[in-house]
Amino acid sequence: MEINRRQFFGIAGTMAGGALACKPKKTQAARTLKAPPDPYGCLMDITACVGCRKCEEACNRVNNLPPPQVSFDDPRPLERKRRPVVTAYTVVNRYHTGKRDQRNQLIPTFVKVQCMHCQDPGCVSACIVGALTKKDNGAVHYDASKCIGCRYCMVACPFQIPAYDYHDPLTPKVHKSTFCYHLIIKEGGKPACAVICPVEAITFGKRRQLLGLARQKIKNDPGRYLDRIYGEHEVGGTSWLYISGEPFEKLGFLDLPTRPIPHLTETIQHGMFRYMWAPLSLFAVLGGFMWTFNRKQITGDSEPERKEGSI
Repeated sequence: MEINRRQFFGIAGTMAGGALACKPKKTQAARTLKAPPDPYGCLMDITACVGCRKCEEACNRVNNLPPPQVSFDDPRPLERKRRPVVTAYTVVNRYHTGKRDQRNQLIPTFVKVQCMHCQDPGCVSACIVGALTKKDNGAVHYDASKCIGCRYCMVACPFQIPAYDYHDPLTPKVHKSTFCYHLIIKEGGKPACAVICPVEAITFGKRRQLLGLARQKIKNDPGRYLDRIYGEHEVGGTSWLYISGEPFEKLGFLDLPTRPIPHLTETIQHGMFRYMWAPLSLFAVLGGFMWTFNRKQITGDSEPERKEGSI
C-alpha cells in the first residue's frame, strides 16, 4: 500500500488535531493582549495631506538613509504605488477615487505608508530571537544585533512592511520605520514626519487622546469624514491611526480582522508544545503509520517474485 504526499499530510493534520483536542485545560485559557495601556501614536488626516513628500524627506534624514534617485521635490514617484523599502521607511502614494472638483478634474488623495506599530504585533510574536519588541512608548523596536535574518517577521506582518537587505548577506538586517524611537525616548520629541508636515496632517500624542480627537473631527464635520478610524481595531489596534473622506478600500488599505495576529498562532503553538508529550506522541504515531505502510509495500512488492520462482 502506497502513501503519497497528500495522504501523509492528511494523516499529520488529523493527528495534530487530535493532539490539540487532547491538550490540558490550562492551554485553553484565553490569550491576553500584549499591548502597552496608552502608548504614543500618530493620527493621519488623509483629507489634509497634499502629497508634498516632506515626511519622506524627514524620515530619510533622521534615519541616515541614502539619498533618493529622484528628488523629494519631484512628484514623479507619485505616479506609481510604492511600499516601504530598505532605503525608504515611509512613502506617500497618490490615489484617484473618482472624486472631481468644480472644473470636473480628478481630485487626488494622498496616503502616507509606514510601519503601523501594532499594539500586539505579529512580527514581534514571530521573531524567534527577540530582535523585535513592543515598547511602552508605542514603537515596535528592532535590534539589528540580535537579528539572524530568518525573515519570519516579513511573513507575519499583516501590512507587508518589513524589508530585507538582500545586498548585505553577511550582516542580515530588516528595515522598517523606527517611529523615531530615539527622538521620543532620549529627547522627548516627536517623530520627524509629524514635526515637518506643513499642513499638520499628522498629529502626535497619546493613543487615547488621538482616538478622541479623531472622533471629534468626524462628529464636527460628517460631510468631510467617513465614520471610521482605521487602526482603532484592525489586528488588535495600531499606533498609527487614519481618518479619511474616501473609503479606505479605495486607498490601498487592507481589510483585516480585529483579532491580533499572534492570538491564533500562539494559541496553537502553546497547545501543541507546552508539554513535551504532545509533539513526541504526534511524531511517534506518524512514525508508526509510515513503518506500517512501508512494510506492506515491501511485502506486496516481494509476493510476485515468490510466485514466479515457484513455477
